[in-house]
Amino acid sequence: MAQGLHLRDVTQYYLDGDQRTTALNHVSLSVLPGEFVAVIGPSGSGKSTFLSVAGALLQPTEGEIEINGKSYSKATDRELSQIRLKEIGFIMQTSNLVPYLNALQQLLVVKKMSGRITSADKVFASKLLEELGLGDKLSRYPEELSGGERQRVAIARAFMNDPQVILADEPTASLDTARSHEVTSLIAQEVKARKKAAVMVTHDERMLTYVDKVYRMEDGVLSQVAEPAVG
Repeated sequence: MAQGLHLRDVTQYYLDGDQRTTALNHVSLSVLPGEFVAVIGPSGSGKSTFLSVAGALLQPTEGEIEINGKSYSKATDRELSQIRLKEIGFIMQTSNLVPYLNALQQLLVVKKMSGRITSADKVFASKLLEELGLGDKLSRYPEELSGGERQRVAIARAFMNDPQVILADEPTASLDTARSHEVTSLIAQEVKARKKAAVMVTHDERMLTYVDKVYRMEDGVLSQVAEPAVG
């Protein structure tokens, strides 16, 4: 069984009358457990479509996508929903926290979506927040947290269901330089410690020092461009 996230010859195109637009052009990528990779590229290059396909939000027109050896290229909508809930953790540009839930509850609501909340879930959620430096902020609400703290809660939430894959979409877009380095470093730390396959789409090339491999997306084509410098 191939562990991690694997895209094999994935193509995504859209038809508009007789016009065919190719958003992804035979994209192949393998990300192993504990590996953190970045995808860079200009706006309109296909990065958003790539994340949608990798995150089981969109079925590819052609090609194969696997998480830990299980293909979901032909999955039903119901199956895709379960994959998103159990196998993939998302970190978005903004934290998207629920205003009326405190930090601990932000994580526990994820468990509630997939079943009941156990005492072990509460312990795990507390541990995640403590690892990310929020041990004294468990009962704080989003308005009582800084931007960097809110994004750290969002990182913890992404790991709450113990997913196999972490997908981060411009996770530092709303942060200043210091907080950007802090957040990206924490994502890398958790990915390594918990052996997750992780992909970060970013425009901020200063964050590439935290990843293992860098890929560039251009006109729907993905290619590895460099081994990142050690920061």
